[in-house]
Amino acid sequence: MTLYDHYLAAQGQVSTDSRQPQPGTLFFALNGPSFRGADFAAGALAKGARHAVVDDEALAAQDPTRYTYASNPLAALQALAREHRRQFRGPVLAITGSNGKTTTKELLTVVLAQKFTVLATLGNLNNHIGVPLTLLRLRPREHNFAVIEMGANHQGEIADYCQWAEPTHGLITNIGKAHLEGFGGEEGIAKGKGELFDYLRATDGIAFVNTLDAKLPALAAAVPARLTYPGPADDYPAALLSANPALRLRLWEGTQVMAQLTGEYNFPNMAAAAAVGAFFGVPAGHVAEALATYNPQNNRSQLAHTALGNDLLLDAYNANPSSMVAALRSFAQRPVAAGQGRVAILGDMFELGQTSAAEHQALGELLATLPLAKVVLIGDLMRAAAAACPAAAHFADKATAAAWLTQQPLRNQLILLKGSRGMGLETLLPLL
Repeated sequence: MTLYDHYLAAQGQVSTDSRQPQPGTLFFALNGPSFRGADFAAGALAKGARHAVVDDEALAAQDPTRYTYASNPLAALQALAREHRRQFRGPVLAITGSNGKTTTKELLTVVLAQKFTVLATLGNLNNHIGVPLTLLRLRPREHNFAVIEMGANHQGEIADYCQWAEPTHGLITNIGKAHLEGFGGEEGIAKGKGELFDYLRATDGIAFVNTLDAKLPALAAAVPARLTYPGPADDYPAALLSANPALRLRLWEGTQVMAQLTGEYNFPNMAAAAAVGAFFGVPAGHVAEALATYNPQNNRSQLAHTALGNDLLLDAYNANPSSMVAALRSFAQRPVAAGQGRVAILGDMFELGQTSAAEHQALGELLATLPLAKVVLIGDLMRAAAAACPAAAHFADKATAAAWLTQQPLRNQLILLKGSRGMGLETLLPLL
């Protein structure tokens, strides 16, 4: 049997984690930095996996009914994903960008679901393993649209993902200061994210272009088939009517939307979903309803009222200089109730390389100019921000900050909680 035959026999159920139940799965024994995947293959089979792909040639020869040999199981997974994607005839829309990928993906999914049966990336499974796993969840007899999120931290990644996903359409949310270390600076970021438009140009695909980001029209200039949003002269205009306390916008044909999303920086994400929906024939009323009912999750732009009486804006899934500045400027404009003050609790921004100290210092300089009642900075990298914002309270780690919040609880405040994923600032929620 070929590897694709084994995939079909497993009814499309694929696993790469031997710790999980394996009911009838095709298990790929991927290697990690400190472990050999083949060592866990027998355990996966014992838990119910149907077949295992391993890089142990002797093991595969010993029992070919249970094992298939591949010199690189990860490459085999990616090749299988490409083969399976080619069985699918519907549109495949790829999304990348520095900020807002997952929110835009989720907005697109709810909009397109008004007309299509959509397969979309789960959570943020958007890397060299997550993209092929997403593609292998495609069911050509069930789905008629695919939305694939693509994350990257160095050049060449998006180009690789496109070889497996073969997108027919693509969208770059924006070009910002994310993963500066891996991309080698802002020009490297633009080049890396632009690999999606390069692929669409070479394959006669269609690009959706956010004209609010000055870098994107130039990146998309060589793509013959491109559609623009959300400017008044664009193909799919949209207007931001207000951003406080939540977004209110007007769509291309005049319909207004009162969203549950907060933050002006989310306007381009909503406009992108509206533009794609309009292009694929989703009626404006259905687009508006989908956008209005979308409720953010996963620590992204979530609003909550806490037991201590605080109004909390939880945006702790990730952070980089661009998203941090956008979130803070938006937060500083949010209205406060009587007796409330704005409190920013911010954690380190990671993967900035040699620019880390300068970017954190610039953040501190911005914080010093904003109308904030209190600034709480957490993490070693935030020392540079604290030096530029002397009024801020700085804590070297989250445990120290938690002890301080326990001793001096915040009550009846408007709070922004934001930091890089590795900081895990959402664990402070019980103290807020």
